[in-house]
Amino acid sequence: MGDTDVKRKIRVGIIGASPNGSWAVQSHLPALAGLPAFRLEAVATTRQASADEAARRFGAAHAFDRASKLIEHPDVDLVVVSVRAPEHAPLVRAALAAHKHVFSEWPLGVSSAETRELAALAERAGVRTVIGLQRRLAPSIRYLRDLLAQGYLGRLRSATLHVALPLLGATRPQSYAYTADAASGVNTLATVSAHFLDTVLAAVGDFHTLSAVVARQFDETRIAETGEILPVTAPDQVLISGTLASGAVLSAHFEGGKRNGPILQTVLTGTEGDLVIGPDLSLSGARGDDQPLAPLPTPARYSWSPRGDLTGDAHQVAELYTAFARDLVEGTSVAPSFRDAVKLHHLVDTIAEASATGQRKLWQRL
Repeated sequence: MGDTDVKRKIRVGIIGASPNGSWAVQSHLPALAGLPAFRLEAVATTRQASADEAARRFGAAHAFDRASKLIEHPDVDLVVVSVRAPEHAPLVRAALAAHKHVFSEWPLGVSSAETRELAALAERAGVRTVIGLQRRLAPSIRYLRDLLAQGYLGRLRSATLHVALPLLGATRPQSYAYTADAASGVNTLATVSAHFLDTVLAAVGDFHTLSAVVARQFDETRIAETGEILPVTAPDQVLISGTLASGAVLSAHFEGGKRNGPILQTVLTGTEGDLVIGPDLSLSGARGDDQPLAPLPTPARYSWSPRGDLTGDAHQVAELYTAFARDLVEGTSVAPSFRDAVKLHHLVDTIAEASATGQRKLWQRL
């Protein structure tokens, strides 16, 4: 397919559209509804009944109990892979072999090697790709990038991140049992730290050097529904300290298994003031000395999507879809692609290597 006719709607097929609380139902399907450049053409789950229900609820023309049927359907232009991380690669390979555009959730592959392989396949197929790093395109993060460029903080001195989540700890639901295995590609390093670092680095720029500690404090986990005890090989603690290309310093702490409420906060300090990114990516800031932080509402012009009713994850995903549609029309590359996935997985590997060797690593951009 390669060059989809951008004068008509982009016909989307979503793999993993289970109506029972799936990520696709929380984000992709609400995001697509009402976006003028797209039409939901097909959904696929592992059971025909659930696929039929999702199709009825969200208005898809086709419902399948096998992903292969969706991928092969001639009316699908863009295949969205929204399933567990270990299942991404075979579905992405099949979609690329069918010469479909592909949107994969992060992580693209469970390793850098797999991610590089999929990115190379996409290049050879001549299709467009999207990786689910939607937070970097959130209106507030793009506004933050402009505030920094315009000197709101003066010279950026430091960025401090603390993300602590109840997931990936001593107890987890059956649906997360697979995450106990580090090879699954879903853990505090490969997913949590990657997502949040990608968001902040989109505004403050790349690392120059970094040191890290990657640790596992939970050697086993209990499955909430069954009481089954599973061994854990995946890390649940990631600490990073480093310098940015700008000369600022960055410190970050990511942890799973927090007992009482999440923490999601980023603080940026500069020679002229301070900025804080809240849990919902809202901004607050202050300039001068001893001033209270005040909300910094994101101007309306930073919203690309016409869906003004959306919030949170669905809004961010709608912005990503809107950027992708514009890329198809204008030949630009604003939406993060599989090439960006390769870069981010390389950062994950660099963090792991810094921890394993105890050495400060020079960030070498691919």
